Amino acid sequence: MFAYRKLKVYQKALQWVLDVYVLCRNFPDYEKFALASQVRRAAVSVTSNIAEGMSRTSSKEIVHFLEISYGSLMEVQSQLEVALLLNYVTKDDLNSIDLKTEEIAKMLSGLKLSKLQ
Repeated sequence: MFAYRKLKVYQKALQWVLDVYVLCRNFPDYEKFALASQVRRAAVSVTSNIAEGMSRTSSKEIVHFLEISYGSLMEVQSQLEVALLLNYVTKDDLNSIDLKTEEIAKMLSGLKLSKLQ
């Protein structure tokens, strides 16, 4: 098994990606290739960069990809806030994702700190 798959942060982020995809189903059809697509790509980038980072050999490279992953996580949050303003998602939907995002963000920060030591 690949080492990144054993990471709790990866497992939680993978479930979070699925949750984000479910939310995007509520977007109108005309957003299919616009905001919904952008949200999905950024969400997948979170897990992709965890996996890529953990395959690197130097701590500096690992940290770099974890930072990209964190940035993508925040990108999705920002995009979902736009979706809320456009009434594509509800406040409850956003609050639910917010809690999961915050947990993943803390886990990424902790993993990053562990690689800096």
